[in-house]
Amino acid sequence: MANGQWFPPDWPDLIRALSDGTLTPVEPRRAATVMLLKDTAAGPVVHLLRRRTSMAFAAGAYAYPGGGVDPRDDDRTVRWAGPTRAWWADRLGTDDASAQAIVCAAVRETYEEAGVLLAGPTADSVIEDTTGDDWEADRAALVARELSFAEFLDRRGLVLRSDLLGAWTRWITPEFEPRRYDTWFFAAALPAGQRTRNASTEADRTVWLRPAAAAQAYDRGELTMMPPTIATLRQLALCGSASEALAVARGRDLTPVLATARLTDREVVLSWPGHDEFTKRIPIPGAPA
Repeated sequence: MANGQWFPPDWPDLIRALSDGTLTPVEPRRAATVMLLKDTAAGPVVHLLRRRTSMAFAAGAYAYPGGGVDPRDDDRTVRWAGPTRAWWADRLGTDDASAQAIVCAAVRETYEEAGVLLAGPTADSVIEDTTGDDWEADRAALVARELSFAEFLDRRGLVLRSDLLGAWTRWITPEFEPRRYDTWFFAAALPAGQRTRNASTEADRTVWLRPAAAAQAYDRGELTMMPPTIATLRQLALCGSASEALAVARGRDLTPVLATARLTDREVVLSWPGHDEFTKRIPIPGAPA
């Protein structure tokens, strides 16, 4: 039985074009995504959304809330709590401004797509209620880029709680993809009092699933996922609680995972370093058997 690995039909042609030099890789856009976790009697569950089939990228695939960095996410006026920007720069392997932008994008996108806000009135508190028409108006303004995240936090009298995030892994979209992202994945626990909702125009369904159950559904071909999603689900399945996942995150290796493609006489071999399960062998039309 085929699993649910997302594999666009145009990838073989793009890989061949990259191999023969007729395709020039585009620069990946910085992005962040958050694996929201909450504890249940059966163990931790993670929040997943299904991307609409009309989406140009990863249509129909299950993923975590997230998205690209907004140019204003590195605004130094962002109210900030938790580890310093310099600490995050060292952890993420970037400069201070990029580190802030990536962390800010993670928090902002989680609010935009799931209605969950990792921020509070003080450095040691988290807001419990983000519902109501006024909150929705601000969220919509963020989505429309009419309001920067720094302006939003200032208006609400809140500080971004960077300490609520745990950097987990980093994946870069393969070089042959026309839409490329350099994505940092973070783990976070759902704040007490807050609830997720499908606030994204890019998703048609959201679910809370145990990581192991989601991985099993992928293995049966019931859920479609991109390699980073299923890889992180298998890793999260080893954690017995949200707090354990955050503790594990502190020691996670953030060396970027970038797919490589090599051409042989008979096939194109696509692989992700350290993740053999995703290796694809694509026959070359007309090649000798």
